[in-house]
Amino acid sequence: MWHPLRNELFWFDILNRTMFAKGAGAARKWVFDHMVSAAGWVDEHRLVVASECALELFDLRDGSSAALCALEADNPVTRSNDGRADPYGGFWIGTMGKAAESQAGAIYRFYKGELRKLFGTVTIPNAIAFTPDGRHATFTDTARGQVMRVALHPDTGWPLGAPQVYIDFSGTGLNPDGAVFDAEGCFWNAQWGASRLARYDDDGNLIQTIELPATNISCPAFGGGHIYATSARQGLTADDLANQPSAGMTFRVATPIAGQAEHRVILES
Repeated sequence: MWHPLRNELFWFDILNRTMFAKGAGAARKWVFDHMVSAAGWVDEHRLVVASECALELFDLRDGSSAALCALEADNPVTRSNDGRADPYGGFWIGTMGKAAESQAGAIYRFYKGELRKLFGTVTIPNAIAFTPDGRHATFTDTARGQVMRVALHPDTGWPLGAPQVYIDFSGTGLNPDGAVFDAEGCFWNAQWGASRLARYDDDGNLIQTIELPATNISCPAFGGGHIYATSARQGLTADDLANQPSAGMTFRVATPIAGQAEHRVILES
């Protein structure tokens, strides 16, 4: 997540319970008691951070946090995964099994103090993103290989109707991971196992790729004239790691394409 007020990039090492930040100065990090995976900004100094058992209000000034609501706290099997703020002030967050247990997770929306489940029986929730006109959200279950698109209520942002398939990767060998829309309404998808970011138009046609020196690309973000992409070492063999020493790093690529500003999370009505 690129924080538009701080001009800082925030990203996570989920398994090591760590959040990182990098702006103009030195990188910083915070280690949590639980696995953390995603964030949305509330103001210049506070973030909503998704952990394995809660949504927390985190203060960057002193590192303090306060629980906003439980997130499957009664289910030790699951943790949070992909998440992003929507154009209406809500925060979408997916959960999944810690060992990727089949259909153990779900996708939720936190909106003005209320957490509501949107979609269930999800194995690996990813690609939570929002079109710049605010009319649609996307998400995927990476295990199924289909990116879904759902209409949003124009006043509140709650989903309207059943999700429809936007891009179908099933049978292609491509695994859709994190995603973001740019300011032109094109969909940027990190593709786990394919060493790339891929850009798609409104009809789901591939129009651009950016190749990166790591197999498992996990999530993109726009900020400061660049597109950023996280990667993971998970599942790679010793030989794989020897051949790709950049695996697990976060990459930055200059681009003339503008992203959307990340949306603010509104805590209360």
